[in-house]
Amino acid sequence: MPTDPRLGIPMVYLVDDEDVVRDALAWLLRSRRLLSEGFASADAFEAWLARRGGPDAWPSAPSCLVLDVRMPGTSGLVLFERLAEQGWLPQLPVIFLTGHGDVPTAVAAVKRGAFDFVEKPFSNNLLVDRVDQALAASSQALARRLDRAAGVRALAELTEREREVMHLVVEGRPNKLIADALDISVRTVEVHRARVFDKMNVKSAVELANRLREDRQSSPGGPA
Repeated sequence: MPTDPRLGIPMVYLVDDEDVVRDALAWLLRSRRLLSEGFASADAFEAWLARRGGPDAWPSAPSCLVLDVRMPGTSGLVLFERLAEQGWLPQLPVIFLTGHGDVPTAVAAVKRGAFDFVEKPFSNNLLVDRVDQALAASSQALARRLDRAAGVRALAELTEREREVMHLVVEGRPNKLIADALDISVRTVEVHRARVFDKMNVKSAVELANRLREDRQSSPGGPA
């Protein structure tokens, strides 16, 4: 799995009420150099998760949840629905472990946003392959979250004049027309334009427009 230097060490969370299953999964993941942490119930994991600070703050490393469908107390399916409602997906992809009778339920959960399901008894190679893919998806989601946060910080650092220049650049106006619109010199426009590109970490007007569009789509109501 490609790693982003901004992210921490990948972690797999195991939620299953059977100790022997959690231990076997932890051993399997260790054999593939993957770290894991186990929970004996959905309630225990949910209580632990509530202390993480919310999906905007956690996880800071690629993560996935391997979740049993049937457990005493809160079921895996109910936990999944709560995670989806609270916005933990897709940075915490969920792989269901399911018995044959639960396959239709697991398929329905995948349609609602679960990453996948693996039927018991499962193939070790298949499960670890899907875990790797889930961690890669989590890494991409976390990178997008970091990029959005960086975009918000960059916009906040722009001066009022730089914002004015930026919006006219995005409209496609050449420097001369921007200078006329703002009643400043072309040289001053060039300086502000260069500062905008530097702060926004882009190299062209097209890249700048795409960056602003992505930030608006991912953060409705955020700065533009």
